Amino acid sequence: MAQRSPFRYFKTSPEVIRLAVMLYVRFPLSLRNVEDLLHERGIDISHETVRFWWNRFGPLFAAEIRRQRVQRLRAGPQWRWHLDEVFVKINGSTHYLWRAVDHEGEVLESVVTKTRDRKAALKFLRKLMRRYGSPTKIVTDRLRSYGAALRECGMGAKQDCTRHANNRAENSHLPFRRRERAMLRFRRMRSLQMFVAVHASVSNHFNQDRSLSRRQHFKANRAAALAEWRQLGAA
Repeated sequence: MAQRSPFRYFKTSPEVIRLAVMLYVRFPLSLRNVEDLLHERGIDISHETVRFWWNRFGPLFAAEIRRQRVQRLRAGPQWRWHLDEVFVKINGSTHYLWRAVDHEGEVLESVVTKTRDRKAALKFLRKLMRRYGSPTKIVTDRLRSYGAALRECGMGAKQDCTRHANNRAENSHLPFRRRERAMLRFRRMRSLQMFVAVHASVSNHFNQDRSLSRRQHFKANRAAALAEWRQLGAA
């Protein structure tokens, strides 16, 4: 049975919807910024339409990207994971965003919790291993919750707390912080969890390591990533 197109009830073309979602998620733009950019291209829509498209198609696009990348990552060796957490304010209340990146800097998983204890770290680790398996080494900071959770999972010997070894995970928070400022923070834990999951998948898809490759290779990879994005959700 052929898969039905997710755009079947929309009068707007899928190309415009994909462009609006990409602009909002990939770049530190507000809903009204995206509305103005599309208006310059002759596309007259409301910022609330951009919000609706993002809520409807953002998780769908992210799931498709994640499904393709998980298959590739599980096929190769899981050498090293970097785990870290940051403080996030939701309606004035402190929450914690846990993030895992691999040895190449690709974001593997993001989880939002209300606490930063052993139980929260264990929930994060189990979700990570359920999707990607087990790595050779896990680099963390010196938060004791990591050690307790890793010992409970039987991976205490794989933990590495060396100073400055976790800079890769620290740097992975920077794109999210830029988006957080543009969105004037978050109001619900559920919306934060959805956004960080979609944002991580889109960032992975378009991350081409600009400073580590030759110009012609970067341009070819960027064109390939954009071509793949334009096929997302196609029936």
